[in-house]
This record gives sequence, structure tokens and C-alpha cells, in this order.
Amino acid sequence: MARSIRLPPIPARWWSRAPTPRAACAMNRSGLMRPLHVSVCLRPLRSDILPAVLTGRSAQVATTLDNGLLDDILHQVRPLIGRGKVADYIPALAEVSSNKLGIAICTVEGDCFSAGDAAERFSVQSVSKVLSLVVAMGLYDDDEIWQRVGKDPSGQPFNSLLQLELEQGKPRNPFINAGALVVCDMLQSRLSAPKQRMLEVVRRLAGVDDLVYDTRVARSEFEHAARNAAIAWLMKSFGNFNNDVMTVLQSYFHYCALKMSCEEMAKTFLFLACQGRAPHLDTPVITPLQTRQINALMATSGMYENSGEFAWRVGMPGKSGVGGGIVAIVPHEMSIAVWSPELDHAGNSLAGIAALEILAGRIGRSIF
Repeated sequence: MARSIRLPPIPARWWSRAPTPRAACAMNRSGLMRPLHVSVCLRPLRSDILPAVLTGRSAQVATTLDNGLLDDILHQVRPLIGRGKVADYIPALAEVSSNKLGIAICTVEGDCFSAGDAAERFSVQSVSKVLSLVVAMGLYDDDEIWQRVGKDPSGQPFNSLLQLELEQGKPRNPFINAGALVVCDMLQSRLSAPKQRMLEVVRRLAGVDDLVYDTRVARSEFEHAARNAAIAWLMKSFGNFNNDVMTVLQSYFHYCALKMSCEEMAKTFLFLACQGRAPHLDTPVITPLQTRQINALMATSGMYENSGEFAWRVGMPGKSGVGGGIVAIVPHEMSIAVWSPELDHAGNSLAGIAALEILAGRIGRSIF
């Protein structure tokens, strides 16, 4: 594992270039590559540096990507811990330590870097909605999916019922709870064991055989399922839900209770930076068109009602979960995973967004 890599210069329209064959298949075929954790000397944290970075007045763009850069970023955002709130409406999630903070990056060239608690597994929660959509794309034609769920931002909280009622049971997008439940309903219709299929897909993408569901978290969510059940029953009343509500909810809560580390998440989602190909696999995960569609949905709807603010601050497609995880994509270059359990008012990781904002500024990457 390299200690650092040089970042290429940023050409005009860098995001539109096609990846080279090497970029698409360079990662080796071993399991998850463990980054080399090196000791670095960080510059002193001045009292004014965090406000400067978070308001866009960050320092010179970095020309290399390494563990030291990630350590530095976590050092800068750590003062934000204590300003957010761990999700407490799911009792099992409320017990997670609020001090956890990790980040990992995997590049299309096969390099992986990490810092902080990047090797510790946590509940991915709504980050899994991207993966359930990927599984559905392998089972259904595109028009079958998009007849039942939309492609537009919601602007509402992720568990809102109001908009769903007004729009006759068709969710705005697959990344709010209603949309994800429709996707799960579709999986239930085509798969005899949807929970097992999801686990198989994720293990294959991560290159890790021991990924599991946290059954305690899944059980905790099922015991507090009233609102999600109401969403499903409302869609069923409009004819947009075909299977037994409680059976689908069981699968949905297990998907949310998937346990992954930042390192595993970064590798799992690397296919979204590689036009649908996971560099360590022989066959494509999804098509280039589907990759573009998912990245577009993440850019417009991946952070709930704060998706616009995330695009403004970070400028990358991203998907968050109330477990404190966020995955972000730099197309043709890298996938990034961050974790900090304390959330903002929209249910997104407070320190995680700040870390991604600083990283985007430091490496000079944005899709805009």
C-alpha cells in the first residue's frame, strides 16, 4: 500500500472524462485493502481555522492524498462533536458513543487511505437504500422501477407522510423511507430470500465474507415501526404496495441494520466511481447509464431535505444514514466514507459533512 498518491491536476470538465482501462480494473483481487496507518506531524489547530475552512476560505489545494491528510481533516472537525445529537428514536442506535469519528477513501487506481475509527463497524441505516436500488435494477427494467417511485427531490423529512398523501402514494425518490419501502416491496416480489440476496451482494462488493446484519438494531427498529408501517399502508391504499407490510418491513429494517466500517463502505461503493464496475470483480455491477442515474439521485436527494445544502458545501453525490455514516463519490476517481454518529436537524452526520467539505476543498474536487 502506498503511503500517498499524487493527485492529477484538475482539467476543465474533469468530471466528464472517461476512465482509462487501468482506472477501471487496477484494484487487486485480494480482500479489502487495509490502509497503512502512518504517524504524521499535524500543524497546530488555530482557533480560527475551523470557521475559515467551513466558510470556504480554506488553504491551498493539496497535491497528494494520504493518511496524514485524513488525520488532519478529522483533527479539524473533532471540535464539532457535542454539537449534534445521536439518533435516539431507535434505542439500539442511541447507545453508540458520540465520540466516534472515521474516514476512508478508495481510489479507482487501487489505493485506500483511512483515519480515525475507519475500521470500526456501525449501522449503515439509509446508506443501504442505494444498495437495495442496485439490487432492484438487476431484477427489473428501468421503466418498471420508475413507474412506482419518482426521481425528484422531496424537500421533506425522510419519513414524511404529507407529500405521499398529496401525490397519491408515489414516493418522490428511492432514498426517502417511502421510496425505499417500494424498492423493498419490489425485491420481495422477485426474490425468495431478499435479506440473504442483499447480504450476498454487499459481501461481494466489499470483498468481505463476514458482513452481517445487526439483528439487535433490526429488532429495535421493528419494535418502533409505527411510522414506517403507516407509510407502507398508505401506499398500499393507493395500490403501490403489493406484499405483506410486516414482511417487507422486516427486510427493510435488516437492510438498514447492515454493519460496515468506513473502509468497507468506501470499497463497496467504488463501482459508482467506475461507471458501474467494481474494479476487483470480473462483471459489471450496473450499467454506466444506471451509474449516472444513481449518482444523480444521490446528488439531488441523498441527504434528505438538506441535499441542496450538501451540494453547495461539498459538491459530490452523497448518501447519508442516521447511524452517522455518509458515502460520497468523485466520479472516475474515488469513493469516500465518513462516520460520526451525531446528527444535524435533518438526520445527517454533522462532523461527517464538515469533513467532506474540508476534503473537497483540500483536494479541489467537485462535480460542479
